[in-house]
Amino acid sequence: MERGRLENKIAIVTGGAQGIGKAIVETFCREGAQVFTFDRDRDRGSATGHEMAVNFPVRPPRFVACDITVATEIQATVASVLSEHGRIDVLVNNAGVAAYFDAAEMTEAQWDTVFAVDLKGVWLCTRYVLPAMRKARSGNIVNIASIHARMTHRGMFPYAAAKSGVIGLTRSLALDEGPHGIRVNAVSPGYTRTQMVEEYFRRQPDPQRAEREVLDLHPLERIGTPAEIANVVAFLASDEASFMTGTEVAVDGGLSAKFAS
Repeated sequence: MERGRLENKIAIVTGGAQGIGKAIVETFCREGAQVFTFDRDRDRGSATGHEMAVNFPVRPPRFVACDITVATEIQATVASVLSEHGRIDVLVNNAGVAAYFDAAEMTEAQWDTVFAVDLKGVWLCTRYVLPAMRKARSGNIVNIASIHARMTHRGMFPYAAAKSGVIGLTRSLALDEGPHGIRVNAVSPGYTRTQMVEEYFRRQPDPQRAEREVLDLHPLERIGTPAEIANVVAFLASDEASFMTGTEVAVDGGLSAKFAS
C-alpha cells in the first residue's frame, strides 16, 4: 500500500469543524497524519470527529475543544498533544471569522474580536508549538490567509487588514524560523464554497445575481471547493515542498490574475 505524503505526522488544524478546515482534516487523515483539530464549536467539532472516525477508523482525527483566542487554552491543548506524542510536525492555522463593518461605526470591541481570531490566534498557536519544533529542528506551519490580503470588497476592511497581517507574519516567521529547520507558508484561498462565502451571497440584495457575477469573474467560470484548498495545504505541509518557505500561494481560480471588468 502506498504511503501518504503525511504518513505518521502529528498535525494540529485549527477551525477544523467545518468548511476549509474540515476538508484539511479529511485530506491530512487520508495522507496518513494523526490530526488534532482545535475548534471552539464543541457540538460541531464532536459531530465532525464522529463522522470522520467512520471513514478513518485506523487513525481517526481527534477533536479538542479549544478557543484560539485564549492563550491558556492553547497552551494546555498543545501540551496534551506533546505529552501523548512528544512532537508536533505540522500546524495549520485555519480558524477565522468574516467581518463586515463600516470603519466609522465599528466599535473597538468588535475590532478586537475580529483580530483576536484572524491574527492574534495565528500567533498564539504558533507561539506554543514553536519550542517543540525548534527542539526537533523540524516543523511546518501553514497559515490560511485570503486573497482579501491583496484585493477586497467594500465593507470588509477589518478582514482584509487581518489577512494582510497573516501574510506579513508568515514572511517574518519564515525568516526567523528557517535556521531552526521550520518552514512557514501561507495559502490564500479565493472564493470557495464554504459557509462564509454562502453568507456573503445571502447578504446581497439579489443573492442569485451576485453569485452569477462572481462566477463570471473567474477564468475557470466557477469557484473553488474546500477540498481543492486542502490539497494545496497538504502539499505545503509535506516533504514535497521542502524548499518552500515564506511563500504565499493563491488558490483562486485565476481571479487575481484578471483586471476588473
